[in-house]
Amino acid sequence: MSRAHSETPASTAMSPALTLLFAISGGAAVGNLYWAQPLLSDIAGSLGVSIAAAGTLITVTQMGYALGILLVVPLGDTMNRRRLIPAIMICSAVALIACALAPSFAALLAALAAVGLTTVAGQLLTPLAGDLAEPDQRGRVVGTIVSGLITGILLSRTISGFLAHAFGWRAIYVAAALFIIMLAVLLSWALPAERPRPAVSYGKLLASVFTVVRQHRPVQITLVIGACAFAVFTLFWTGLTFLLSSPPFGYSVSQIGLVGLVGLAGALAARRAGWLHDRGWSVEGTGAALALALISLVIAGFGSTHIVPVLAAVLLLDVAIQATNVLNQSRLFAVDPGARSRLNTAFVACNFIGGAVGSMMAGVLWERGGWIAVVAGGGVLIALAMIVWVTQRRSLVKG
Repeated sequence: MSRAHSETPASTAMSPALTLLFAISGGAAVGNLYWAQPLLSDIAGSLGVSIAAAGTLITVTQMGYALGILLVVPLGDTMNRRRLIPAIMICSAVALIACALAPSFAALLAALAAVGLTTVAGQLLTPLAGDLAEPDQRGRVVGTIVSGLITGILLSRTISGFLAHAFGWRAIYVAAALFIIMLAVLLSWALPAERPRPAVSYGKLLASVFTVVRQHRPVQITLVIGACAFAVFTLFWTGLTFLLSSPPFGYSVSQIGLVGLVGLAGALAARRAGWLHDRGWSVEGTGAALALALISLVIAGFGSTHIVPVLAAVLLLDVAIQATNVLNQSRLFAVDPGARSRLNTAFVACNFIGGAVGSMMAGVLWERGGWIAVVAGGGVLIALAMIVWVTQRRSLVKG
């Protein structure tokens, strides 16, 4: 029996229709993290709190998501995902309804924390897709699903603003809950059955996340590169908000959001990057993507007073970072088929840490040197990732 057919009883089950359903479901799930971002002013006025206090809604949601990644996603390696994924999506829908009905700011905080904790379906679906796809199609399939996640992140802010303008901020949570319930029902019908897997105690399962990282050198290298790349991504976008809201641009929040839609090109790039992995060019493609990221930052340096270089940099950087993410993730899924959910936990957790570092750096660098300092800081991080790639490239190839 070939390796492809020994990994799963349904290795040919990742049809184009199921891939699309995974991409839509993952995008809808991750979009739940960002509904509140353009609504903070409306929420603050409705619940009688300051804008600064309303900002903690985003922090609480992200903290809940981090816990969900660490505490829920590893279960994908031991539990029946045909039941687990729809169940966690229904829990997410309940939390979204709680947001819509929240009578106070404290209640909304608690409900959004629950949304973050339960909106991890995308991170359960991605390793499942790695199990179901044929090895020579895995990169393309993973890339398509990641493109869905990216699209969900980018479109959620725009959709949220339009719905809130028409029906009020609570309406978006009702609509999101209904959509998630519909997707959960579809997935419960569409997901293939799985063979029973050995039972592992929950404590040992969580501890094994660190064990599987420690056992594989290519995993450690990939996590470092991924964390650096995602740090650059959040550093750039946080700094870009400062730049575009300041003179000479002075853009409104909605205008900044439209600039962000240029990043949809990254979703297309993510799908194409998977093609490189399927043809055995994952390591080389990662190096090329890092080089493109560095070029985009050089272009961004010319955008202190002109929007055209900024738009070009947004386009190229999103292509570079999302391609890096897909290639990294596809390589990880090839390391240990039995631990894909735990490897995905480590990958997302390290990216989350890198993103937090990048956001923190953006504020410090902006205050000390403006846009040029932000861009230079991103260049240093990409250079670090490139050094790791150059010096550890043989280990990645062997992995």
